[in-house]
Amino acid sequence: MNKFFFLLVLSISTLLFSQEVGKERVTEVLSHLASDAMKGRNIGTPENDSAAVYIAKQFANNQLSYCVGDSYLIPFEYKGKVVYNVCGIKKGKTEKTIAFSAHFDHVGTSENTEDKVYNGADDNASGVTTMIGLADYFKTKKSDFSLIYLAFNGEEKGMKGSKAIVENPILQEKLQKITALFNFEMIATVSQFGPNALYMTGDEFSDLDELFNQQAVNNLKIQPDPYQGQNLFYRSDNVSFVKQKIIAHSFSTVDMTTAKHYHQLNDDLEIVDFDNLTQIINNVGKTIEKLTPKNFAPKYTDQVNFN
Repeated sequence: MNKFFFLLVLSISTLLFSQEVGKERVTEVLSHLASDAMKGRNIGTPENDSAAVYIAKQFANNQLSYCVGDSYLIPFEYKGKVVYNVCGIKKGKTEKTIAFSAHFDHVGTSENTEDKVYNGADDNASGVTTMIGLADYFKTKKSDFSLIYLAFNGEEKGMKGSKAIVENPILQEKLQKITALFNFEMIATVSQFGPNALYMTGDEFSDLDELFNQQAVNNLKIQPDPYQGQNLFYRSDNVSFVKQKIIAHSFSTVDMTTAKHYHQLNDDLEIVDFDNLTQIINNVGKTIEKLTPKNFAPKYTDQVNFN
């Protein structure tokens, strides 16, 4: 009897542990996207295409369904070239949907310095890693919400990819089922609020953060935007969805007053706090598990500008 009890406890402990995304996996994904071989992932380059294919492979490994047709890659045109967004879906217990997104392009290379690659570890390999980490987390789970995963291209050139997504006629039915979109943008460092904390851009425009924090686990907290003067809410891919009146905010940890790596050559692996990033991914996943259409239905305030 004691042996049976021990084995039962061991199996439960193993199951619970296996549900978490490991630091090694987080390091693997981010290191690949931010490697010198990716040459800064500038839109329209072969390396940018390779990043899209890599993300699609992660979606396939997590057994996501296609958003459109028979591929995770959704083409659009940029300066006469075919480039790609990446999209996958995990069906939940309801058709109401939570979206996770991040842009995967960065600013490319420099010919004027010894270090030629803008690796973009924080901007925005960290956000893509967070999104892929959540796909890993939910691979064997079924949440109340369906989950859509969106990797945007061309954010650095004026949010081209997210605009293409919201204008895609085939996706309109899916987009209208989105209860909220979590756009992850620069999650590599510990925020000014300390570990295990994100801030939400445009927090005054909806009650998403309050509703999320009511269910948050392990002291995870979404903090208010401390950089409101920088207008961050309207400077990332979430704004393409805001214009469609879909609840959409960006979530970040970067200190915009002190960061020295934003669009710089030193935005590489050395600035990434992998322990904090791994903790955030798992705690966001655990919190999303607790969300249902009854306890999570955020609404915009009358302060938001939809134009």
